Formats: sequence, C-alpha cells, structure tokens
Amino acid sequence: MTLETKNIRNVALLGHSGSGKTTLAETMLFESGSISRRGSIDDGNTTSDFTSIEKERGNSIFSTLMHADWRDNKINIIDTPGLDDFVGEVISSLKVADTAVIVIDARSGVEVGTELVWEYVERYNVPAMFVVNQLDHEKADFEKSLDQIKQRFGANVIPVQYPLNDGEGFNTIVDALRLTMYVFPPDGGKPEKKEIPESEIGRAQELHNLLVEAAAENDEELMEKFFEEGSLSEEELAKGLTIALAAQEMYPVFCASAQMNMGSGRIMGFINDIAPSPADRPAAKLTDGSELACDGDGDPALFVFKTMSEPRIGNVSYFKVYSGTIKHGDELYNERTSTSERFNQIFISNGKNRDSIDTLVAGDIGVTVKLKNTHTNDSLGIKGKSKIIEPTHFPEPRIRTAVAAPAKGELEKMVKALHTIQEEDPTVIVEQSKELKQTLLHGQGQLHLDLIKYRLEKANNIHIDFMKPRISYRETITKTANDSYRHKKQSGGAGQFAEVHMRIGPYTVGMPPPDDLTVRKEEIVDLPWGGRLAFLWCIVGGSIDAKFSNAIKKGVMSKMEEGPLTGSPCLDIRVCIYDGKMHPVDSNDMAFQLAGTMVFKSAFEKAGPRLLEPIHDVEILCDDEVMGDVMGDLQTRRAMILGMSSEGHYQKIQAKVPLAEMYQYSSTLRSITQGKAKFSRSFAEFQPVTPDLQKDLVNKYRAELQEV
Repeated sequence: MTLETKNIRNVALLGHSGSGKTTLAETMLFESGSISRRGSIDDGNTTSDFTSIEKERGNSIFSTLMHADWRDNKINIIDTPGLDDFVGEVISSLKVADTAVIVIDARSGVEVGTELVWEYVERYNVPAMFVVNQLDHEKADFEKSLDQIKQRFGANVIPVQYPLNDGEGFNTIVDALRLTMYVFPPDGGKPEKKEIPESEIGRAQELHNLLVEAAAENDEELMEKFFEEGSLSEEELAKGLTIALAAQEMYPVFCASAQMNMGSGRIMGFINDIAPSPADRPAAKLTDGSELACDGDGDPALFVFKTMSEPRIGNVSYFKVYSGTIKHGDELYNERTSTSERFNQIFISNGKNRDSIDTLVAGDIGVTVKLKNTHTNDSLGIKGKSKIIEPTHFPEPRIRTAVAAPAKGELEKMVKALHTIQEEDPTVIVEQSKELKQTLLHGQGQLHLDLIKYRLEKANNIHIDFMKPRISYRETITKTANDSYRHKKQSGGAGQFAEVHMRIGPYTVGMPPPDDLTVRKEEIVDLPWGGRLAFLWCIVGGSIDAKFSNAIKKGVMSKMEEGPLTGSPCLDIRVCIYDGKMHPVDSNDMAFQLAGTMVFKSAFEKAGPRLLEPIHDVEILCDDEVMGDVMGDLQTRRAMILGMSSEGHYQKIQAKVPLAEMYQYSSTLRSITQGKAKFSRSFAEFQPVTPDLQKDLVNKYRAELQEV
C-alpha cells in the first residue's frame, strides 16, 4: 500500500533527563514489531542512544529518528535529550514534529527539564500529550504528578488514564476513554481487559465525560449530538479529540511503566487514532511571509532539520518533506548556496539502522547522505520555484571557553573541525576574537563543550585545551584633562615634526560644546566595539592645517582600540584639538598621527581613567529547596539580585552578574541543584569595576607587557 500524508504521525519524545524517554521509545518499537527484543540503557543496546558517548554516559545526547508501523499508519518517533545543554536537539526535533509526547517521571513530577521543553512546545505551537512514566517505582506518585501537570499547564490537562496501584506492584490502569481496565502480566506486554470496579466507575465516568465534552466543543454537529444524546460514538469521539488535540485545547495524560512494558501499546494506539497527521497541522511558514501546505501533490520541498558527520560516510542529513514527493535520484535546488543536490539514496531510520527506500511523501521524515553544500536549516526544492521554509531559531549560547591546540601545526586543523561541528549544531558558535586574541567556543553548557572536545579527540584526533577566556573590558574617563605632545625626529634629509594640544573628557549624547573653545568641525564616530568618540576640531588661526585633522583622529583611534589601562577598547570620550604647531617641510600625516596617539595616551591617564566590565542579565529557574544555595553562590560572584518570583512551582531569580564571574557557572549550578535548575544570560551593560580590582587588572597588564 502506498503511504499517504494522512497515514503519517510524527512525534517527539520530550522530558527531563532520566524520565525514561529512551526506554519508552524502545518499548514502543517492540510493541509495534519494529524490533524483536527490547534493549536496555544499562546494556547499551537500545535503538536510540547508539553512539559510543551516549553508551558511556548512559543518557541521550543526540536526537534519534526511529519509526514504527502501527495498523495502517507510520509513526515517526524522535527521542530527544533531556539535558538542557543539548536543547538544540530538542528544538530541531520539535520543528518537524506534529505531536509532543512529554514524559514525566512519576517519582519527581514536573521538573525543570519539563518546563524547558514546554517553552518550545508553546513557541512552535505543537499539540502535546503527557505520559506519567515509571509508575512501578516505589516512590511513584501519579496523583502528585497529575496535580503538578494541571497546576503548570492549565485546565486543558485531562487524564485519559490513571493507575489503580502505582508504586511497587503496579500492574493496573483504568482507561477513562474506553471505560476499560487493563491488567498487565508480571512481565508486561499485552494486558487483560477487565471491567472497571464499582469503586472506580464514578471517577472513570467523570473523566470520560470531560473527554467527550472536549471532543464535542470544536464541532457544532458533535456538540448538538452530545446535547441531544449525552454521548458520542467511538468514531465521532476520535474525530473530535483529534480536532481538540490539534488545536491544543486538550492535553491528555497517560500512564506507563516503559521499563516493565506496561502502557506503551495504548499510547501507540492513541497516537495512531487521535494524534494529528502532518495534513492536519497548520501550513509551514516561509521566509517570504507566505505559507506552504503539506500536500503530496505539490511541488517537492523539504527542510533539513539536523546534520551529523559520521566516519566513513560523511554528512548525514535528516529532513522532513513539506510538500510533494521526493524520489530516489531527484535533483533539488538549495537557494542559500545556489547549488543543486542529487538524492542518490533515501533512507528511513531506526537509530543507526537505515533502510533504503524509493520515495518519501509530504509529511514524512527521512535521511540522506553526502549532500555537499546543504546543512541544518536549509530548504531544498525545484529551481525557480524554491520554497524557503522559516529556519529554526536556536537559543543564544550561555557559556564560553577559550580553546587552543597544543601543537601550533594543529591550529588550522582545529578551527576547520570546529566549524564543521558548528555547521551541524547551530547552538555552537566558534569565534576568532581579534580583541581578546583567542579562539572562543560558545555553547549551551559545560557538557555541551565537553562533548565537542570529545568529538574532536575521537573523530579528528585533535587534542585541545580549554582555557579561561579573557574578558572584554572597556576603558573610559571621568573628568576633563588638557595635555600636549611634540613629536620631533631628525635623521638626515626630511624630518618629522608635529605638536598637538588636546583636551579630553567624558562624552554623553547631546552634551553642549565647550564654552571656551570655538568648534570648527565636530565628528561623532560610532565605535565598532560600542560607545562613541566625539572628535572636535577647534583650531583657530591656522596653527595646524585642517588637512592633518584625519591623521590626528587616526592616531587617537589607534590608541582607543588598545587603551592605556589594560589594552582594552576605549569608549564615550570627547577629544578637542585646540592648538599645536607644524613645520612647513617636516610636518606630515605620520608625524601628526604619532603625536595624536601619544597626547591621547598621556591626557587619558590624567582624566580619571575608569575600567568598565561587561555585566550580564542572568535568569535562573530552580526548586524552592535549593534557592538559598543558588542565592549564596550568586553573592560570591558579585551579583546584584534584581528580584525573585514564582513560575509554576519553581522559583525564578533575576540578577545582574559580571561576566568575569560566570566562568564554569553551568557546572556549578548543576552541582548545587543536582541538575534541577536552568539559567539563561544575555549582555546588559558595562559598569565600572571596583578600584581594587582596577588596580589589580592594570598591574597585571603592565607585568604582561614587560614580559613580552
């Protein structure tokens, strides 16, 4: 049978690390017959988590594409990491998913990782359902978990199921949608269907009515029938629930013990019967503002949501077909790179195992290899009819480190390898900082950076060192000062002569001109590193020819680029050139440029020099029980606490923290909260450092200059 778009379901498994997503995926594949035996994380033989580093660590680091055939439908399953460091894998998966399956650990309820993924579920407007997993654990508490889900995610949360005996001995689920009780054998697998006990009929019927109301609410015909007859047929109920789920007006909750193979079959059945197909979802947004409907009869168009580099294979591209049908041998055009790519091979994937196929229809997800000029976030289509799908927007990095290759000969090789990783993972930024004279690696957390180091060493045989990155300080002044400098050089023949009198002072936008000087020309320069230079030409009587103005300004700018205090850029300074001398033969641009540099340096040191440091806005989400530890740590980092508030059952701390104090903060926060916190940061402003710190930094810089 030819697969149609309506027969496809794309689901992403999301949740906090340790909630059991990978085990649930394994059980779903087993229940569908896609695999003949279930692997385990302890044995390192699951379909997902197949890379060597995932086996070593025992948790997901990359998203993994799998698929299962269930009745007449194909269900694409994307298992995602639960660690905040690898959020890029979560976001790219949600971009192509049509349903989010959020896995909750019954022992812990809603965790920080749950909050994180929900933020992106809402951003991408993806229908969602919850699975309360690990109900067989002695500390499992379904009712507490359900209360937290309702509290955090609202009144649209409706339990489809609840356990009759969560904790040790768990084996019974009451299904309110089908008004049936499932009793599982000790080893899990196919349950026995039984009537719901009298004691549970009331609750089950109440939940069933909520589901019927949710189904009827979005369809007038169903609503009328519901009011007339008080119930809906199974077919009508399925139709209404699909509409409600697709419109995010219902978030169903299911029960499971993936480890014991209890409950996954019913989850698969619900995804098959109720979850929306790609055709039921809103049209994809294009960069030109138009939309692209998911239509198998349209022009071929696909979107690459993930790229991996594999040994002996090269680039492996994961893509979703948004329109038309992609066939083996098709040639599609990449508008961004202005190149064509031939699809010599198309695969469907179950982890590392890939099966070659001839076609993929709109809505389906597949894999290809050896695309030469196509990477993550690229769209491919017919040349001249290209539909560029809105790219995935990844979060800004939250952590950085300086990197260096131990051997000089490996520097170029290292940078090339880092850029390859950046092409695969857009949450990585590689920066060659001219200002700091370092190669900087930006990522989402320490684990993220450690993974990059691991990959360089294992795949490229490049051993790199992480170092503390330098800080982008800024220099300015606090008062006005006058100074002069005479440059005179005679070495036979034409000499060099220039004398410049300069006044410098702090600059603010809209400030009045100096009272005692006549401004002939004013130039405001927006500096590349931020801030401004106001350059005022105040020469009266021709003591310096105006033609030397640019040379003096160039000399000032050269010193502002590497300031007198610590070699950091200077900003927000007004320079007035009010007097000087020149020689009819020996004065030239070079002489006045050198004089401009030297007089600026000496005047700067008399004008109350001030060192500024970058301050970042930091937002932390954590449990109430660890809030005191988080606050205590922030205070050791010279943080200014701006406020505290509640978000769900978490505490949100907002603070301003110097960037110099943020080094390795990701690791520290994970340690003091046992991984139950997340943070984000962004540049806020430059603020003066304390006098003691300024003195230390200036002395350190001067000592370094003497060593050179």
